Amino acid sequence: MNDNKPSKTKTSFYRRLYLAYLIERGINTVPKIIAVTDMPRRTAQDTISALHELDIQCRFEGANKDGCYRILDWGAVNPQWIQDNIRRICELLDYPLDSIT
Repeated sequence: MNDNKPSKTKTSFYRRLYLAYLIERGINTVPKIIAVTDMPRRTAQDTISALHELDIQCRFEGANKDGCYRILDWGAVNPQWIQDNIRRICELLDYPLDSIT
């Protein structure tokens, strides 16, 4: 049975790559991420918290709500691949591309 719907594993993986990409491009707070993606706050927070599972080191800098996230190390992930495939990633996740290009 193949309905061409991506697996939860694939969408989870791409969502993490996408959020790391956004953070790297200055869309680096939960409110900014929500504004661009329209994803629920909890999904954004959980996805950021899960970046370490891909060996992407992300740190919150600042105090409370006045801070932002920063990618410290991409680990084994090639950020250039994300840049080259951002259109495909956005289409798969059904996120708008025009807000980030």
